[in-house]
Amino acid sequence: MSIPNVARLTQRLDQPQVEDIPGAVRNALRESKLSARLNPGASVALAVGSRGIANLFSITDTALREMESMNFCPFVVAAMGSHGGATAAGQRELLAEYGITAERLRVPVKTDMDIVELGVNSLGFPVYWDRNASQADAVVTVSRIKPHTDFRGQFESGVLKMLVIGLGKREGPSMVHCLGVRGLQEILPASGRVILDKTPFVLGLAILENAAEQTASIQAIEREDLLDVEPGLLQHSRDLMARLPVNQLDVLVIGEMGKNYSGAGIDPNVIGRLMIVGQADSNDPLVHRIAVLELSPESHGNAAGIGLADFTTDRLVSSIEREPFLTNSMVSTFVERSKVPLAFPNDRQCIEAAIETCWQPDLKQLRLLVIPNTLELTEMWASPPLADDVALPPYVSVDGPPRPLPWDERGNLLQQQLFPESACARRDARQSCGD
Repeated sequence: MSIPNVARLTQRLDQPQVEDIPGAVRNALRESKLSARLNPGASVALAVGSRGIANLFSITDTALREMESMNFCPFVVAAMGSHGGATAAGQRELLAEYGITAERLRVPVKTDMDIVELGVNSLGFPVYWDRNASQADAVVTVSRIKPHTDFRGQFESGVLKMLVIGLGKREGPSMVHCLGVRGLQEILPASGRVILDKTPFVLGLAILENAAEQTASIQAIEREDLLDVEPGLLQHSRDLMARLPVNQLDVLVIGEMGKNYSGAGIDPNVIGRLMIVGQADSNDPLVHRIAVLELSPESHGNAAGIGLADFTTDRLVSSIEREPFLTNSMVSTFVERSKVPLAFPNDRQCIEAAIETCWQPDLKQLRLLVIPNTLELTEMWASPPLADDVALPPYVSVDGPPRPLPWDERGNLLQQQLFPESACARRDARQSCGD
């Protein structure tokens, strides 16, 4: 089966972007109540997670230096729930990949999995919290606010989620996820209220990102304001998030999935699929077949979310590491998303299978889109029916005529050629990235 030629599409969005990251962090902390809340010499735990937040090292380093200038004694505490195989070593390794190390930051980086039980929430569920954080004089979080991959609610991914799930180590997310979506919608805010009442959390550094995966804003949210302020920032983040520029596809090819792109590996907000029992898919966009080709090295073998695709490659399947994959899949309880799709020896055969089963028998009408991942959506490649679609938004340009997809001798896509500005292409050339 032939695969159609594709033309490059570029989304050019006029969105806010913070040019001076250190300055924005310093201003947020200086304008907060942090210095007024604490005495000189107070210990401050800066909670940092495992998400691929843009400028994470700069934000973290600046926050630590600013707190030192306030005469506090800061340290970093891991706030990533069960990621890294729910081990201290695994979480330390994940943070190190973002430059979050004791050597670079010149402060302790604590990834211990020890917890304390704070009590029970209004629904009768126990609330757990990181022991190191609980023993600090104050806790400040570095949290990106964005739509969640599993549910809709007042509080999705953000400061409150980091407090409950990130700093809950393995036990915190287990309690939240034990009721599936209902747990996220109900247990999460109920446990958050206990944490706000019984812990030294004082401030959240709330980060919003634009559709180009760049920092759009950084602001401090005081403990007493969190429940009122975060929902509005969530809506703002939803307005900024990257989307596909079309509402119907026969085939979507995703170069890479991974935890550095989405908590679900493949962002359901982008592909229109939730794959959760009892929850309706948005079908916005409606995608008939999804093929995913690679698992990012940053995922450390954790392919939770692979079940959101219909087809994959033997290469991706062989890169799955049993323990982190099983741990994250079981803790989330959304096991449907971890069912391994049909796998093929190379990318070409995988894509051909998606085309063959997509219910579009006329290749001249095939609506095919190739993207690097579900986070970086500035550049993509589209078959002629998409590239010529008069319904494309005005901020989308077609850059040049269609051309064949580039392949290596094994029949795999040369992703670095297709997406030279992507995370895949920015990695060390020695790492596997479909090239």
